[in-house]
Amino acid sequence: MLIVVLPCVSALLIGCDSSSSTNTEPSAEVQTVKLQGSGASFPAPLYGRWFKEYSTATDNVRVDYQAKGSGGGIKDFIEHTVDFAASDAAMDDDEISQVTDGVVLLPMTAGSVVLSYNLPDLAKPLRLSRDAYSKIFLAQITSWNDPAIAACNEGVTLPDLPITVVRRADSSGTTYVFTNHLAAISPDFAAGPGIGKSVNWPESDKFIAAPKNDGVTATIKQTPGAIGYIEFGFAQQAKLPMAELENSAGKFVTPSLQNATASLAAVELPEDLRAWLPDPDGEQAYPIVSYTWLLCYQKYEDAAVADALKKLVHWCLTEGQKSSAEMGYVPLPGSVVEKVQAAVETIR
Repeated sequence: MLIVVLPCVSALLIGCDSSSSTNTEPSAEVQTVKLQGSGASFPAPLYGRWFKEYSTATDNVRVDYQAKGSGGGIKDFIEHTVDFAASDAAMDDDEISQVTDGVVLLPMTAGSVVLSYNLPDLAKPLRLSRDAYSKIFLAQITSWNDPAIAACNEGVTLPDLPITVVRRADSSGTTYVFTNHLAAISPDFAAGPGIGKSVNWPESDKFIAAPKNDGVTATIKQTPGAIGYIEFGFAQQAKLPMAELENSAGKFVTPSLQNATASLAAVELPEDLRAWLPDPDGEQAYPIVSYTWLLCYQKYEDAAVADALKKLVHWCLTEGQKSSAEMGYVPLPGSVVEKVQAAVETIR
């Protein structure tokens, strides 16, 4: 669990009379507001930095955030055991209907889901066509020297090595984003595992489950021949290679800030701020990109909690965005920030 704590601050009020004597009044304690949240591991490194930096900009807020996965966060939010949650899959209508205090969905940042792999002797970055990577995650391609992979990597010697697929063990927004994309490009995937925070992956001893983004990252790093889907920042931090993927325009593109930004340009956020990008258009567009949301109640019983949360979110939308890119995330466009700030003001 990530815990960012700023202790209570006591202020001493000191005054001087005409004879220069000093009177000290009793200390005034500033009440600390505790905000409890849980959910997505996808944005957890960025949220951790934001919450830590925010603690230096305020004197009365404590934020506890547990990165347990989007599904766990949504469950906590519906059960009202947290003040806010986080998810890479925006809540659907059925989930929203279970929340009696209303729901405000706030996109806070965006990021790419990348395919990282463990092939240490590869001479060049791996390229994967849409057909190849969808079949890998259907267990229809099981060896790294398969002709479908070789066709994308001319001049590269691919190892005669079994492919080990690393997937999420928990209910995951990252899984939702990835399977939403695979279902959009592969009828077999749509009819098989389908779309979800947790899906029925192929039964194979070469499919390994690991918890959260950091668990998948560590398993890829420790397993020769492995491939798995993780958020860009985790791969960047772990120095794992990332495959160049074929996009909807037939171009092989690297996961980068520029290419992820091009993907976001293909979608207009509607009034409820829910948008999915299963297969974005554009020659530069990286194919697997998603917003990630904070889930807030529209009405809070404690006005101090509502006020503290609104101030925290406004800070994240302004000062916080400045650190997004270096952490491997996509800063929100100004037009999106304006929409989200307006939505924040509906919280009461």
